[in-house]
Amino acid sequence: MKSYDVAVIGSGPGGYVAAIRCAQLGMKTAIIEKYATLGGTCLNVGCIPSKALLSSSHHYEEATKHFEEHGIEIPGEIKVNLEKMIARKQAVVDQTTGGIDFLMKKNNIDVYEGLGAFKDATHITIEGKDAGEIEAKHTIIATGSKPSNLPFINLDKERVITSTEALKLKEIPKHLIIIGGGVIGLELGQVYRRLGAEVTVIEYMDRILPTMDAGLSKELNKVFKKAKCKMMMSHKVQSVERKGDEVIVKAENKKGEVVEFKGDYCLVSVGRRPYTDGLNAEAAGVKINDRGQVEVNEHLQTTTSNIYAIGDVIKGAMLAHKAEEEGVFVAETLAGQKPHIDYNLIPGVVYTWPEVAAVGKTEEELKEAGTAYKVGQFPFRALGRARASGDIDGFVKILADKSTDEVLGVHMIGARCADLIAEAVTAMEFRASAEDISRYSHAHPTFAEAVKEAALAATDDRPLHI
Repeated sequence: MKSYDVAVIGSGPGGYVAAIRCAQLGMKTAIIEKYATLGGTCLNVGCIPSKALLSSSHHYEEATKHFEEHGIEIPGEIKVNLEKMIARKQAVVDQTTGGIDFLMKKNNIDVYEGLGAFKDATHITIEGKDAGEIEAKHTIIATGSKPSNLPFINLDKERVITSTEALKLKEIPKHLIIIGGGVIGLELGQVYRRLGAEVTVIEYMDRILPTMDAGLSKELNKVFKKAKCKMMMSHKVQSVERKGDEVIVKAENKKGEVVEFKGDYCLVSVGRRPYTDGLNAEAAGVKINDRGQVEVNEHLQTTTSNIYAIGDVIKGAMLAHKAEEEGVFVAETLAGQKPHIDYNLIPGVVYTWPEVAAVGKTEEELKEAGTAYKVGQFPFRALGRARASGDIDGFVKILADKSTDEVLGVHMIGARCADLIAEAVTAMEFRASAEDISRYSHAHPTFAEAVKEAALAATDDRPLHI
């Protein structure tokens, strides 16, 4: 039986990063993954493949709708080859997961393929290709999450599907019904709307992206409506029935009326649930709460002191970069260092176009807390860079403390916001004021100028370009 300083169960962004950092810090490390490829949901059936399809479909939309205005004329009909598009997506996934294999070898991390389960607090059995048993002084649970479902929906994974199946369809849907107006549903909805599908989004809450700032939800809703997506808010789904190649969804609207939607595919996108199936956590004394999450303390220790848990399997936002931060945090804690994570400063991003990104407190949260704040907002359409590229939808909004001017939250929707949000995170990590941001130079012409202008608006209502 091999013995390790650290064993990591799960090879998603949290797990593989934790393993690398442990190895960098001199610990003998093993990683256990039940699937044949490393990288977890994010690299295999989540972040990476969805961004590949978003990119391909964006190119198609640009070619069919916007090239002509740029003076680019393409003779003949522009067609979608979905099979080739899906194949490219898979090639991106294969290259990325192959990169994780390389990193495991580079850092001398032993990889076990199989289902890892606790025998006790220091022994893990492996069922599968690399069947056996290992001993570990410390274990990090990084088993991630799976798509959630509603109890009355039968996911046949052919017509009634999850995001996993939506990433490898054999045809473009005629009418894709999406249950859930969150990140995953909106991203995949935009992919297939660009490719020609009719798209209907059914959301239980009164707005899409209900956990983000309401201003972002309202603006993105406009974008989807402009693309002729049907956005059905405040609708409670009651049933999903498949009849041959047709899917019938019935939902109750806010008036109490039952309305019916018919499509050829239904994407169920109602969130994700922690995944601990087969872990046998109780054998190690690890407590799992009634929401299916592994319980941890502020050091990310479980109820068994030598076992830690990170990522989607514990409380908090289900984000790859949050899991990565937690993986590094645990590794450095085990090495005797004093790392920290400020969960308020972990950004959230939606990779639609325009992109949506946010960090810190929303206006709704500040109002609820009774915090006195001021707002600075700047529209993308007032930027020279946005007009030059034709990306004029969206805005940047900065929320700052009314008395101290410290930035409390930054919310943006527009081109390249997924990258722009890093500036806001950096500023808030150093507890910058809106005036601080307004006074350092931003290159012209760039989308980042919107951040400076919003900061000027928040400082003393003096943006330069509106």
